[in-house]
Amino acid sequence: MKHILKFLLLAIIPLMAFTSVHEYYVSITQIEFVKEKRSVQIISRIFIDDFEKLLRERYDSNITLAIEDESSKVDFYTERYLKEKVKIKINGKEAVMTFIGKEYEADIMYCYLEIESVSSIQSFEISNQVLFDLYSEQQNIVRTKINGKNKSFILIKENDKGLLNF
Repeated sequence: MKHILKFLLLAIIPLMAFTSVHEYYVSITQIEFVKEKRSVQIISRIFIDDFEKLLRERYDSNITLAIEDESSKVDFYTERYLKEKVKIKINGKEAVMTFIGKEYEADIMYCYLEIESVSSIQSFEISNQVLFDLYSEQQNIVRTKINGKNKSFILIKENDKGLLNF
């Protein structure tokens, strides 16, 4: 009986962790400077249901994400929103991000962006306001790997910027 209870707990708890209903609002953005490619590569992970709700409220109430016949407007709106809400300065100069695309896995949307022609980084500043306009308790975790150093920020609505100097 004791083993069956342990098995059930081990089987049910992970399933509960990946349900689409969640009580926390968080995104994770990974940023890596790939010096050999002169590129800053960015991956943002956002809950699909949160981003879908945002797109519906902001742009088009008929948008549905992660379906087979997803509207072609989704990429346009996703790029537009991310470029508006994520701002990066490299060496004091506003960087231009290119939206590469997105994909879905389980209940997460992965958004891929890139900043090209970056030869070196002495300072890196990021403002990440993703979903702050939808959830006041939203937290955006930013993890960076720049010049061989790993740093992380937790950005909230009241403090949405992080700065690194090298």
